[in-house]
Amino acid sequence: MDRRKWTALGVVVAAVGAAAAVTLPSFAGEGGTAPSASTAPTVPGADPELVEAMGRDLGLNQSQVAARLKTERWAGGVVEQLRTELGTDYGGSWLSADGGQLNVAVADPAEAARVRATGAVPKVVERGVGQLDALKTRMDRNAAHAQQVSGWYVDVASNSLVVLAQPGAEAAGWRFVARAGVARQAVRMATEEQPRLFADVRGGEPFFVGAGRCSVGFAVVGGYVTAGHCGRVGARTSGPDGELQGVFRSSSFPGDDWAFVQVNSNTRVLPEVTDFRGGIARVAGSREVAVGSSICRSGSTTGVRCGTVQARNATVRYPEGLVSGLVRTSVCAEPGDSGGSWISGNQAQGVTSGGSGDCVRGGTTFYQPVNEILQRNNLTLLTTQNFRTLGGRR
Repeated sequence: MDRRKWTALGVVVAAVGAAAAVTLPSFAGEGGTAPSASTAPTVPGADPELVEAMGRDLGLNQSQVAARLKTERWAGGVVEQLRTELGTDYGGSWLSADGGQLNVAVADPAEAARVRATGAVPKVVERGVGQLDALKTRMDRNAAHAQQVSGWYVDVASNSLVVLAQPGAEAAGWRFVARAGVARQAVRMATEEQPRLFADVRGGEPFFVGAGRCSVGFAVVGGYVTAGHCGRVGARTSGPDGELQGVFRSSSFPGDDWAFVQVNSNTRVLPEVTDFRGGIARVAGSREVAVGSSICRSGSTTGVRCGTVQARNATVRYPEGLVSGLVRTSVCAEPGDSGGSWISGNQAQGVTSGGSGDCVRGGTTFYQPVNEILQRNNLTLLTTQNFRTLGGRR
């Protein structure tokens, strides 16, 4: 934390050149090292990053991505054409779940043949999309009376307006519909939790405990780990936007220097470490590196700094007491970097404890090994492999 742990420890500071000579391959742009031209997926009209992301999130191979994008480009042209030709009879359009079929709603059955001639599938409906939009405008004008209603929208696939009532508040939703002057048969009532803003949290980013600032260590199931001296059990944290973020559920300092912060439902932790320049390093595991290995640290005051591991199982005497089992490094750090991520390649190593010097003159910094934190608190590190199943859903 800003006010702690950066007291000179009487240790010999490593030469600045040792840290300067270490590069940062893990943070090569967004998501790490970019794929080579020979391995990057190539689909006409789409960047490799987009193709890769579609394959990952939609469960598609490269040929399926290419086919879907081709269909979507064709569908865009057909929709533009039919919207003009059908006029008020146009009821909206949507692709099937697999992206292989374009459906077009028409309010006049006689227009179905026109739709079919384009290769799309006609769906005869009661209302044109213009009528639906007009009904939604009525609801918008009566928004002040939308008690216990989370939102509403036009759903062309069901040719209706969907009103999202909070759980158990369907009656209030129907009162809102009546107040807006919209016929019930044009509405589908659904229940949904109250929408809220979400915040994504990555290793190295700042969090606050009162007036003090520390840095996030690594994402674990339910929250993140950081330094124990940043807060006691029960202390509440907030993000850079000032919104409440979580609470310290465990904390140990002195003796050790670790803590676990459980985040609230508005916050999602990611298995990533930021470099504060738009790049990230993805966390794949927590295999310890040998003494002499290169290592990099991310913190909210000084960003990413690198050096080498000098020794393990170090004991440090802070003014508050002894902390043992730390790892000594040649990396510099400054107040506010406490708790931040230490990573080697794509392997998590620890969270910043304290040290001496600064990032102008150079310094020595110690970190608490992450595997001890996980073991002592029965926590599971979030990684690129387990994120979607253990921590990737909001």
